[in-house]
Amino acid sequence: MSLAKLVMAKLLSVFLFMEVIASGFRFGVDGLRMDYYIMTCPFGEQIVKNAVDRALDDDPTLAAALVRMHFHDCFIEGCDGSVLIDSTQDNKAEKDSPGNLSLRGYEVIDDAKNQLEEQCPGVVSCADIIAMAARDAIFWAGGPIYDIPKGRKDGRRSKIEDTINLPFPTFNASELIRAFGQRGFTAQEMVAGAHTIGVARCSSFKSRLTGVDPTLDSDFAKTLSKTCSAGDNAEQPFDATRNDFDNLYFNALIRKAGVLFSDQTLLTNAKTRAAVNGYAMNQAMFFLDFQQAMVKMGMVDVKEGGKGEVRHNCRKIN
Repeated sequence: MSLAKLVMAKLLSVFLFMEVIASGFRFGVDGLRMDYYIMTCPFGEQIVKNAVDRALDDDPTLAAALVRMHFHDCFIEGCDGSVLIDSTQDNKAEKDSPGNLSLRGYEVIDDAKNQLEEQCPGVVSCADIIAMAARDAIFWAGGPIYDIPKGRKDGRRSKIEDTINLPFPTFNASELIRAFGQRGFTAQEMVAGAHTIGVARCSSFKSRLTGVDPTLDSDFAKTLSKTCSAGDNAEQPFDATRNDFDNLYFNALIRKAGVLFSDQTLLTNAKTRAAVNGYAMNQAMFFLDFQQAMVKMGMVDVKEGGKGEVRHNCRKIN
């Protein structure tokens, strides 16, 4: 990485931190900080990055999976690593809900955690590892580099019934705006965090193919039908560059080639259409808005101090 790019990345990190504070976020006594681990685990972030890079070099599709895991963690019970907890005989956990069964990348988090426990036992939370892994995956895939506040504690609750609050792929724009608004996000922030990398399974979009969908390009409908001919688990990329972080997703929406109904609906609502058009034309603007939205998402209902813990094993409560 060039010196100029490193300097720009640092300036952007400072800018984003200022934005977080200006947006009204307040940190507690044990509050989140960019340098939270500087004294207790100075090489922690590099350990996570190395684990992510190794995993993505072997399987580039995990970039989207790690970003999706971060979202599914934060949207339920806040960013507290609850999505990582395994079910037990007495408790059905979040990861076993229908909306989470397709989540992948747990082994990447486990790998990073195991190395961190060797270097800094009981210091770096699983919630922070997920947030850092998502950030590093975005950069690996060609997206923006940015810093995030750290210091989240791990939650002690993971219940399958809580996942009813996850957005469905059949949601229209109004339903999406309401769901994200309940967690403090604007319509534009929601669009900035849309499906710009990865794939969807046929089971998530096959309902669009049973009739005439005026929001779906007829040729693209044939493409989706061909994908679904291989079964419900067949995968369709959100855009032409499934493993690259770019703005092609938004251009696909303009062509009526959104994979999910909840994707294409972003072009039908006035509150979200302007953002779709803007990001389709200006990738730099999309990158800036995306990273601000990701920093904000990573601070949803975080546990601090005694409200959480640092798990020794990300898959079970201490």
